[in-house]
Amino acid sequence: MLKIILKKKVAGRLLAGHPWVFSNEIDQMDDELHGGDIADIYTYDDKFVGRGFVNPQSMITARILTRNPNETINAEFFLNRLKRAWNYRKKLGYTENCRLVFGEADELPQLIIDKFNDYFVIQTLALGIDVWKPAIVDALNTIFTPKGIFERNDVPVRELEGMTQHKGFLSAPFDTKITLKENGLQFYADVEKGQKTGYFLDQQDNRRAISNIVKDADVLGAFCYTGTFEIHAGYYGAKSVLGLDISAQAVAMAEANAKLNGLDHICRFQEVNAFDVLKQWVKEGKKWDVVMLDPPSFAKTRSAVQKAITGYKEINLRGMKLVRPGGFLVTSSCTNLVPPEMFLQVIEMAAKDARKKIRQVTFQAQSSDHPIVPGLENTNYLKFLIVQVDNV
Repeated sequence: MLKIILKKKVAGRLLAGHPWVFSNEIDQMDDELHGGDIADIYTYDDKFVGRGFVNPQSMITARILTRNPNETINAEFFLNRLKRAWNYRKKLGYTENCRLVFGEADELPQLIIDKFNDYFVIQTLALGIDVWKPAIVDALNTIFTPKGIFERNDVPVRELEGMTQHKGFLSAPFDTKITLKENGLQFYADVEKGQKTGYFLDQQDNRRAISNIVKDADVLGAFCYTGTFEIHAGYYGAKSVLGLDISAQAVAMAEANAKLNGLDHICRFQEVNAFDVLKQWVKEGKKWDVVMLDPPSFAKTRSAVQKAITGYKEINLRGMKLVRPGGFLVTSSCTNLVPPEMFLQVIEMAAKDARKKIRQVTFQAQSSDHPIVPGLENTNYLKFLIVQVDNV
């Protein structure tokens, strides 16, 4: 087996369970190692750390798949890992739609698999996991006999691994516009053209959390994408719902979703720049009982964190000013680079500057099919907060 030997001062983090080996942590590496190869990783004093795939071209040179020196990385390994991931989801009640594999949290680094009923969407975001894509597809076929498998590898991070971006079928072609069920509702999802894998499963539990506060309420939803939160609001008894998104394609899908659920008389959608419109509506003194904000990630890199904090503060300040006294702000952040404590501080700063007092109703992460592993910050990324907003 090819070997990687770590420097003396870096083994502690890896021994504690972190699966990434950075290039500057390596003391020695076999010359025969090529991108996608499997290697054993040892401490400087020859203690086994783990076995994983390698990419000398990447800053993250190795990613650990197993800590068991007797476990062979082969097709059976991936079949067993997928079975274990599926059993975990079933025990939690995620049987129809779920994130079947959540990368490092399922000990399958940089592999994402979303299950939409009988359809699956795969992302292989590192060279080492991409090499095993045929085995992963075989495992899916063995466990599920799916109607279709699609890959969404049109992701820039692949280029850091020396791979190209692409997307396409990993099964016989099928209609990529599928219909899924969630919380008693139905939604269209386009697994080929939609964002990420076509549908945001990570908020499926959080969408139920608005059920009481939206009853008989006038609701505004900004950055609504395909309208899932807004249609839930209509379903849970909102008096009126207005969703905003800058994408014409997203607004068209949101309108179709509202019609699909017989809620198009309550839920309306507008193609606008939410940043600009919210600012204007604050000036005009418009008010809603519930304002929901689900903006895209403001921080893709660590260098953008301060700018992201400013953005989150400003958009939440505007949201609070649009809430009637005693109403509610529902707000999310989807970047792991802004940790939960920092996000709560940003909301507090926004409330202070907006001259509002707030009371926390609930603060949650992503749904449990996206498990959080202590020490792996990229698994703890979604913040979902509901606060009651009142005048000072």
